[in-house]
Amino acid sequence: MKVLVAGGAGYIGTHTCVSLAENGFEIVCADNFSNSKPLAVERTRKVSGQDFEFVKADFCDPAQSDAVFEGRNIDAVIYFAAFKAVGESVEKPLKYYGNNLIGLMNILNSMNKYGVRNFVFSSSATVYGDHNPMPAKEEYPISATNPYGMTKVMTEEILRDVCKADPDFNAVVLRYFNPIGSHESGDIGEDSGDRPNNLLPLLLQVADGTRKELMVFGNDYDTHDGTGVRDYIHVMDLAEGHVAALRRFEQNRGLEVFNLGTGVGYSVLDIIGAFERATGVHVPYRIVDRRPGDVAVCLADPTNANHVLGWKTKRTLDDMCVDAWRWQTQNPNGYTE
Repeated sequence: MKVLVAGGAGYIGTHTCVSLAENGFEIVCADNFSNSKPLAVERTRKVSGQDFEFVKADFCDPAQSDAVFEGRNIDAVIYFAAFKAVGESVEKPLKYYGNNLIGLMNILNSMNKYGVRNFVFSSSATVYGDHNPMPAKEEYPISATNPYGMTKVMTEEILRDVCKADPDFNAVVLRYFNPIGSHESGDIGEDSGDRPNNLLPLLLQVADGTRKELMVFGNDYDTHDGTGVRDYIHVMDLAEGHVAALRRFEQNRGLEVFNLGTGVGYSVLDIIGAFERATGVHVPYRIVDRRPGDVAVCLADPTNANHVLGWKTKRTLDDMCVDAWRWQTQNPNGYTE
């Protein structure tokens, strides 16, 4: 099977390319480098052992989208080509609606034109909003509290309608929880630049001395230690979920939705403690006020993915911490040489 990985130079995309290569898939990687770097592609080829084709393309341009499919006989698409920073989406909603939805519509139109009927979409736990009980189940109603999340909600609805209209079109929606870690080689990982948005990239910059201390937003939540609890998943386990999703297409199931998470929650202080134990590196932190919009607990129920996809996480929290630290120490400036 030949798979187009759209946005394949990003954090999840690079690791998924490695997993695809390990499982015998032929890869075509496409990216416009708006939020990634060419060195990520070179490193991914090295780690994967596959000298896969790379196409520089912006899916917001319909002509460029079509050109990616022309003459390549693509069998399936995994779509990562979206902006993902929640805070920025609130500041720049038009940027997010424009990129995340226009790019999606263009690639779906190109797929239709070139007869490609299998699509894997990277959704997010953010679609569960802030009112559903935890752990989150796929059948819960979906909503969003920010433009980034709303683009995920809207995309899921678009795919639902496309699958209803075309019984030969198959889509697997994967709702990610909190991916962290990196490939065990340390050659590829999350390049968050100088404005990281998530806990672990911030923690890593404190651990290597780039930042003085880690800000912990709130310690008065209804959790075991008062700090927010999340479901953290190793990025390579997440990548392997995409392999399982592609194999699902053999059964022509229409639209299916799966949570990708461990089902185990860790608080911010749990993560700090686990990192210190796994690496021996001290992480100073300071408790500050809560951030608007943060929820106390966000946790997956991965039962459907476990039973239907035959997918389960394999890597531990220690693995996540050690692998992330290896990436950080080997690449303190990310993919900038």
